[in-house]
Amino acid sequence: MASLSSTAHTIPPVLRFRATDSKSLSDSFWKSRVIACCVRSENLVKLGAGVNLSRGPVVKPSLQKRVVIRFATIEEIEAEKSAIEKDVVRITIPLHKSKMEKTIETLRTSFNAIRTGRANVAMLDKIEVEYYGSPVSLKSIAQTSTPDGTSLLLQPYDKSSLKAIEKAILSSDLGMTPNNDGDVIRLSMPPLTSERRKELTKVVAKQSEEGKVALRNIRRDALKSYDKLEKEKKLSEDNLKDMSSDLQKLVDTYMKKIEELCKQKEKELLKV
Repeated sequence: MASLSSTAHTIPPVLRFRATDSKSLSDSFWKSRVIACCVRSENLVKLGAGVNLSRGPVVKPSLQKRVVIRFATIEEIEAEKSAIEKDVVRITIPLHKSKMEKTIETLRTSFNAIRTGRANVAMLDKIEVEYYGSPVSLKSIAQTSTPDGTSLLLQPYDKSSLKAIEKAILSSDLGMTPNNDGDVIRLSMPPLTSERRKELTKVVAKQSEEGKVALRNIRRDALKSYDKLEKEKKLSEDNLKDMSSDLQKLVDTYMKKIEELCKQKEKELLKV
């Protein structure tokens, strides 16, 4: 029989036998009996504290980490929910307001491009020029000014772009013929006929309606997002009603702005 290990005095007799040369226990039947005896040993508590029959020393219970789980109170849950709802309100309404403001700015730019009989450099805002193979804003490659109330002056930073600028103006809906003298381009404002003025008022009305449609689309998307937040329990029913009401007031405000811009532009067009 092989010699015992240095810790033999802490192991019960049956384990001393197990710690011997495994060749002396070739019979699997007796091996199982030895293990069974070990489990039934009166020193079971002593074994469990420091010996593992299969893999060596066992970690003592006193060394294991203790995990404490505390559930949130109803007050804490309600406070967290209220904080989330406040964040939703704080972020959402200004976001939709910003989108509506951009709609107004787009409409104002479109109106400025419609000539009213008086020269205005804003009429050139929507004109793009094919410059070295890429479309660029006319104002980015030329200096524009109004020498008087009936003409526009365009002075390109690169004289080689004169032809491209002239072509862009002719293909636009300005209804003006450019005069290219090799250095600058002059645009003379022809007087608007009564028939042309009426046509332009129809264009203004159409663009105004497109602006209103854009506002309605913003409202539709916003309401969908509100419904989703309510389903996700991030928004209470009362807050949903309040936000929907605030949104409608915002839409009404910007609808009135569009109507005011439309009336102002129509007045400019019909003024002789």
